[in-house]
Amino acid sequence: MKKIYTIILTALLLSSCVKDTLYDTPHPDHGMISVTADWTARGEGIDIPATWTVTMGDYTGTETSATHAPDHLFDPGSYTLAVWNPAEEITVSGTTATVAAATGNDAGSGAFISNAPGWLFTSVQQVLIEKDTDYPLTAAMKQQVRELTLVVEPTGDAAGRITEIVAHLTGAAGTLDFATDTYGAASNVVLPFTKITEGNDAGKWKATVRLLGVTGTEQLLTGEIRYADGNPTPTTLKSDLTEALKEFNTGKSASLTLGGTLVETPEETEFSGFEITGWETVEGGDASAEM
Repeated sequence: MKKIYTIILTALLLSSCVKDTLYDTPHPDHGMISVTADWTARGEGIDIPATWTVTMGDYTGTETSATHAPDHLFDPGSYTLAVWNPAEEITVSGTTATVAAATGNDAGSGAFISNAPGWLFTSVQQVLIEKDTDYPLTAAMKQQVRELTLVVEPTGDAAGRITEIVAHLTGAAGTLDFATDTYGAASNVVLPFTKITEGNDAGKWKATVRLLGVTGTEQLLTGEIRYADGNPTPTTLKSDLTEALKEFNTGKSASLTLGGTLVETPEETEFSGFEITGWETVEGGDASAEM
């Protein structure tokens, strides 16, 4: 009998020494994330956005610091992590960014969008969550809005009498799915030309816009040149920028300046308008405009 008691006591002592299962985190059945935004790829002179948004699965959160560490438990599985910042004149739904419609008399008719949206940055990556794991993630923020400046040099006797250039550009992208780099239908943007009054480019005309990108088969500049006292009468303006803008959607962190020359386009014996020829990239152009 004594032997039986000894065996039972030994078994009880051994069972009391068995430890509970050990886990690496306080959430053994879930995963958690922290996301650090990397803004180093932004263009010169562009500030880091004050706030940014993180979505993953059914979770959405905003952040003002460098790292977002939500107190949210994720079930094991595959997720799409999308990160972006709020930007003026741009809304984001899912992973699709949409530029706001243009407002005011300068918008013209048709599908015109804002020509000065804010600086949008985005990041998308796939994340596989396993239970009992913390995931420190980095979101490399990609600049999605690029600045475009067009500088034109009038020629001819009436060049000094130009008071206004009213023009717009076709083939601007109004939407972008930044998860797939897919641009939506083509829209138009107003080109706000102003006369340059100082520096080496004095006497030329300049327009600066911000674009989510270009899309469609062509980008055409069309408009009208107007003169003092209506003399001569307004003349048409046109130019095909398709070739010059074919790489516009890459390298958005660098602004693009294109320079061209206004030349007369006679039709038979009558003057019909102007074309802009010889578009070339301008590096570090001295362009101070009268606003």
